[in-house]
Amino acid sequence: MYIMSYLGLLLGLIILTLLLAWFGLREILDLLLTSGWKLLLLPVVWSPALIVASYSWQFLFDANRGPSFLNLLAANWMGRAINTLLPVATIGGEIAKARLITLWGCRGIDATASVLVDKTVQALALIPWGIIGIILLLALTQDNQIAAPALIGFSLLAMGIGGFILVQRAGMFGNLARIMNKFYRSDRWPNISDHAREIDQLVLDLYSNHRKFMLSVILKTASLMLETFEIWLACYLMNHNISFIEALMLKSLVSTVNNIAFFIPNAYGIQEGGFILFGALLGMSPDFSLALSLATRIREICIDLPGVVTWQIIESRQFINKKQKDYKT
Repeated sequence: MYIMSYLGLLLGLIILTLLLAWFGLREILDLLLTSGWKLLLLPVVWSPALIVASYSWQFLFDANRGPSFLNLLAANWMGRAINTLLPVATIGGEIAKARLITLWGCRGIDATASVLVDKTVQALALIPWGIIGIILLLALTQDNQIAAPALIGFSLLAMGIGGFILVQRAGMFGNLARIMNKFYRSDRWPNISDHAREIDQLVLDLYSNHRKFMLSVILKTASLMLETFEIWLACYLMNHNISFIEALMLKSLVSTVNNIAFFIPNAYGIQEGGFILFGALLGMSPDFSLALSLATRIREICIDLPGVVTWQIIESRQFINKKQKDYKT
């Protein structure tokens, strides 16, 4: 899995480099530099999406023994940052999320069950999110040549999500727990694989609470929609005004393409290609579309990079404390 991630990373960076070279790196940088420091507002308007996504995750805990919202927000921030910046096949960040809230006092089996179900919630949220994009594509552009491939791609994504859920129902939770157990072991992180059956039952209980599960999916979808403000503001700051509905279509379709190419970390090159393809429908030139894509990646420096550094600091302290404890014993 990780070998595929590294190969995907290499492929994505090659595609990104070729696109930048083909459409003119200087022109693209000029577009970004013209907007200047104002582009630093983009991570700010994106941040509410992370908060809403964390509220979504909070529904997947027992109210009497779940972690605090601030702990969930911090773990979600760091987990997302890991999935964004590191070639971990979008799984490493989920493992880190479970690990962190366990370190902060949550039971290991509760953390594992919630993360597994949250992964399903993330997948299910992509379905209404993708449908919104395709409906807006048909309504705003009436371009059947683009709509047909978009529908095919979305159908493939939906089938993959359906298969993922069926596999979960078949009892993959215990196996995933054993994988998670191989990565982290500590006094606060017990041998999760020994509790596989209990994790299976906790996951099924979470699914059976239809109200909380659906609220989690709705909030996760809402968090995706909130990310649209980043696109809308970026276009405004770069002197290419579009409506919020147009920004919503663009964000949805690009996100769908990114998720189809999940094996390429952070959708390097794929995201940029998506902006070029769908941005053209809104009158955007290729160099502007590339500049827009790079502008949305500013949050990777402002939000995700500090998240990875913070996670490393926490894990380093845990490692040092464990070594000191082992030395004393």
